[in-house]
Amino acid sequence: MPDTASDTALQPGTATPRSSHGPRHATVLGLMSACVMLAVALVAAVNLALPKLSSGDLHPTSAQLLWIVDSYVLVFAGLLIPAGALGDRRGPKGALLAGLAVFAAGCLLAALAPNVAVLIAGRALAGAGAALVMPASLSLAVRTAPPERRAHAVAVWTGATGAAGLLGNLGGGLVLQYLPWQGLFWVTAPAALLLLALTARLTPRTAGAPAGPADPLGTALLVLGSLALLTALIEGPGHGWGSPLVLVSFALAALLLGAFVGHGLRSARPLVDPRLFLARPLRAGVLGIGATFFGLFALFFVNAQYLQYAKGYSPAVAGLAVGPVAVGMLVFSRLSPRLSRRFGARPMVATGLASLTVGLGLLSLVDGSTPYLPYAAVLLVMAVGMGLSMPPLSLSVLSALPADRAGLGSGLNGAAREFGSALGVAAMGTVMASHTGGFTEGMAAGFRVAAVVLAVLGTVTVAWLRPDPRSTAGHR
Repeated sequence: MPDTASDTALQPGTATPRSSHGPRHATVLGLMSACVMLAVALVAAVNLALPKLSSGDLHPTSAQLLWIVDSYVLVFAGLLIPAGALGDRRGPKGALLAGLAVFAAGCLLAALAPNVAVLIAGRALAGAGAALVMPASLSLAVRTAPPERRAHAVAVWTGATGAAGLLGNLGGGLVLQYLPWQGLFWVTAPAALLLLALTARLTPRTAGAPAGPADPLGTALLVLGSLALLTALIEGPGHGWGSPLVLVSFALAALLLGAFVGHGLRSARPLVDPRLFLARPLRAGVLGIGATFFGLFALFFVNAQYLQYAKGYSPAVAGLAVGPVAVGMLVFSRLSPRLSRRFGARPMVATGLASLTVGLGLLSLVDGSTPYLPYAAVLLVMAVGMGLSMPPLSLSVLSALPADRAGLGSGLNGAAREFGSALGVAAMGTVMASHTGGFTEGMAAGFRVAAVVLAVLGTVTVAWLRPDPRSTAGHR
């Protein structure tokens, strides 16, 4: 049933319900930030469990280890947009509660897995739950905020997603230091259930859109096309871009996503109307978010390897060493709305993407002899870029859609993040695999390529952020 209580769905220009002002909104915002942190942290934490998994009683092969990691990401990213649209139809609180329950069930299944197939199924189930959690948490954070605090809500939520990487590395490292790999899931499942109970008690309901499109055909085409594209991007560096698996995956993605666009143009009530992307702010927001996470995950792909192999750090110290990224994002994402009001969103995005590009360029100069402090300073430069650019980019996507499609906007935000992340890892992995020198030489070459790609994508993003006289109000 749709969420139907005294609180109503926010419409442009309407006030936020009284119950969400002041301390109530601060509580909801903190809770929504905790929910998304848990979903995102599990992406990073499971990588730390791979050594114990390899030597454990399940005896997974190398290919199975890859699917233990990737099954979560594939389902998570593939379902984000339909999950966001579901929250619009049924109400974001119901979607969030369902997502936390499914996430906890997936973690419990993984913890109890008697074989690798069940473990992968548990990871996939948890990814489906996370796909419901991410857009619903952002939608609730924005819907329950007073109009003058919505940019702040987006900024805090964005900062939480950055801090989640550090939480996954540090929290996962501490758990795995004392417990077997199952302990990671035994800890995560109760945390999800606690958040579920707090959300049920403390979060106000906001009405869904009764006439929101279900569009089962469009949903199937989008999910299957996204899964095919992500499979190609994830498997490309390892299997080779000319391998049958990758080529077939790309071909299927092109066929299914092309059919999805054609269906959206013909359907009376599509899941996503492709004409929405005629609005420059929406295009800019989606491209900018994808570009930002392209650069960030180019870093994350090699950061742990660099710190452990080239610098000789332990896994725990390597996890702590990425602290400047989380701290910088938390600080500057909170400053970004204030700076955007003073100087404009477009200069903030331009400055943020430029900082990320410069940071990637500086990382191409790093080698095994580089002291940690200069390395940390470069990480901080990149964190400043993330913190400044992400809130206005996320708000650009949400503002380009009607208020009753906030879940869809949140899903587009999340999908852009995940596809950008996959592209960043794929690009970095491909460059390093094709480089004949040592690890740091390949890393440097990868960072140079990533910097060039980000510079191009950033330029297009800033160009699209010019004031657009058209409005999406007339779109479906």
